[in-house]
Amino acid sequence: MRQTQPSLDLLIALDALLEEGSVSAAARRLHLSEPAMSRTLGRIRRAMGDPVLVRSGRQMVPTPRALAVHGEVRALVEAARRVLTPQEEPDPATLERRFVIMASDAMITALSVPLLTEVRAAAPGVRFHFIPEGHEDEPALRRGSADLVLAAIADPEPETRVEPLLVDRPVGVVRPGHPLLDGPVTPERLAAAEHVIASRRGRGAGPVDELLAAMGLSRRVAGSVPTFGAMLLAVRESELVGLTAERLTRPMYEALGLVTFPLPFELPEMTLSQAWHPRHDADPGHAWLRAQVRNVVGAAFPETSGNAAPDDRKA
Repeated sequence: MRQTQPSLDLLIALDALLEEGSVSAAARRLHLSEPAMSRTLGRIRRAMGDPVLVRSGRQMVPTPRALAVHGEVRALVEAARRVLTPQEEPDPATLERRFVIMASDAMITALSVPLLTEVRAAAPGVRFHFIPEGHEDEPALRRGSADLVLAAIADPEPETRVEPLLVDRPVGVVRPGHPLLDGPVTPERLAAAEHVIASRRGRGAGPVDELLAAMGLSRRVAGSVPTFGAMLLAVRESELVGLTAERLTRPMYEALGLVTFPLPFELPEMTLSQAWHPRHDADPGHAWLRAQVRNVVGAAFPETSGNAAPDDRKA
């Protein structure tokens, strides 16, 4: 005889039968006909190798095996319902999560304090762990070693979700009293100065050099450092000239007492975004994290925050 295969439907029917102690009552509870419930009881009996419910006078009573598994059946049905029910929006006061955020040093400097203080005050069970940008941001999302990436994301992995947060522009930065500030900053004077570049990949040239080359100019580059923070410190202690994001790094260069100036040519604006793997699309906790980052950026940079609809941007 072919053995009946266990299924969630059989567990739900068995739970109803044991709770009601009646085929007709279980049928009403599950919106089935009595014949259909009787056939289901037959399948349950074959699957378990046990009568499950037997008639005793005008009632049906559970067998010892049915009594023994009743609690386990109830727990399995409730667990299945939890799995198959959409998750509710989390309560920050009770949310327990650890989020790993990969970001540039400028993004960490601008956003970590409000996330670690104001946001955590409302969600004390949440832990934010910031890690520096690596050479492979999007694979970190794919591997799951980071929950969120905050960066200028030019070439994301095909499946990566990307939501623009902030549009910024590059400006020059020097120490107070730098000779470059003695007159108008022309392409010629800018090229003649000595530069330090912030590049986590150690690049020694970029769009600025392409523009200068088109004018028949080339700048002198002393070298590169991997972070904006290191570049700004080098600028403060020397005659070096740097390029930085006007609004994103403002807390850093203002704290160091540095002076910014507009560049004598147009460079493309930079779009800073948050990115995540689609496995987190329907995760209420991760959606809460993205909303907090969005709110923090909006509060810190109200003039330049992106206006994209939340969570629906795909690169």
